[in-house]
Amino acid sequence: MVYEPPPQLADMSLFDIAKALEERRLPPIEKWDPEEEIDSRMRIAADGTWFHDGAPISRPAMVRAFSSLLLREDSGRHVLLTPQCRQPIEVEDAAFIAVDMQEKDGALVFRLNTDELVVAGPDNPLRAEGDAETPAIYLSVRHGCEARINRSTWVQLVEAADMADGVPTVTSKGATFALVPQ
Repeated sequence: MVYEPPPQLADMSLFDIAKALEERRLPPIEKWDPEEEIDSRMRIAADGTWFHDGAPISRPAMVRAFSSLLLREDSGRHVLLTPQCRQPIEVEDAAFIAVDMQEKDGALVFRLNTDELVVAGPDNPLRAEGDAETPAIYLSVRHGCEARINRSTWVQLVEAADMADGVPTVTSKGATFALVPQ
């Protein structure tokens, strides 16, 4: 099957985004609990680059495929999961990078470096880390994994923010999130 990247986020309605999210078929990794464990020899750098045996993975389709198998365990360890084995993967910061954001009908929609779309809200909250001078904003993606908001997307987020008691906040799908650590 040929990969068709989603259209530009700015051109999509919230209905189109919901339809694209519904059509994405992800493996049921939450149902898998393999006993075997092997080293993946993989890592995800802080800038979102995936590496195998120290070399960047240059095929975006491979990164998309691997990312669909990624899970963060309760211990904080990231693993690639298949029905047969669990493969730890080193993640320097966050598993994904949010590279674009649009406001759509009361929702904040993010495009990830894997071309996935994530709508912030109660099921996919935003959280602020660091300090007020240099906050790092993270978006919950799935299976415990997060996306770090990159600098240009952070600027988009700040432009969408309101001030609540002197704290910049954004609201998406009825949930409000502070853009500075609390």
